[in-house]
Amino acid sequence: MRIVASYSFRGGERAVKRKHKDSLAEITAVIEAVNSDEHKTKASREKTMPGRILYSPRSLNAAFKSEFEAAGWQKKKVNCEYPTQFYVKGYTPTHNAKGAFREMDFLKGKLGVEVQFGKYAFMVYNVCAKMTIFQKMGFIDTGVEIVPVKSFADQMSTGVSYFEQFVWDLEARGVSNIDIPVLILGIDR
Repeated sequence: MRIVASYSFRGGERAVKRKHKDSLAEITAVIEAVNSDEHKTKASREKTMPGRILYSPRSLNAAFKSEFEAAGWQKKKVNCEYPTQFYVKGYTPTHNAKGAFREMDFLKGKLGVEVQFGKYAFMVYNVCAKMTIFQKMGFIDTGVEIVPVKSFADQMSTGVSYFEQFVWDLEARGVSNIDIPVLILGIDR
C-alpha cells in the first residue's frame, strides 16, 4: 500500500517529524509492507453490489497489526471506571460496566497510531477524543491516524469513511485548545 495524502491537524506533521522521525519512517514501512491485493476477499451481500469482491477491513486491520507488532509497536489498553454519582437518586443501572476499556491500536515512544477502516464517527472519535484522553493520561504526545482515501474506500462496503470527508470536517470544525497534534495519512492500494 502507499501513502497518497496527508493532513496536518494542529501541527501534526511538524510534531511527528520533530519528535518521532524514526517512528514515522517505521509507519511508512508498515504501510508499504501491506499488500492490499491479499485482502480483497470479502463477497458483498449489499443490495447495491451483490457478490462483488471487496477489500476486507478486518483482514486489512489484521495485516496492519501483524506489521506494526513486528516493528515493536504495542497496543495500549486502559481500564475505565465509569462514574455512578450522576445517576438520579433511586436509580439502579441494569448494566455492569466492569471490564470497560479504551484502547490505542499502536503505541511507541509517546506516539499513538490508529488505523481506521470503519465508520466516520470512529475517525472523529480517534482524533478528537481518544487521542486527547491518551495524551492527558501521559501515554502519547502526538498521534497518527491512517485512513483510506475515497477511491480505496469505494472498494469496501458502503459506509466506510475516507480521508477527504474526514479532512473536510476537521477543517470545518477547527481546532480546540485540547486537541493534540495529529498527522492524518490517506492510503490507497
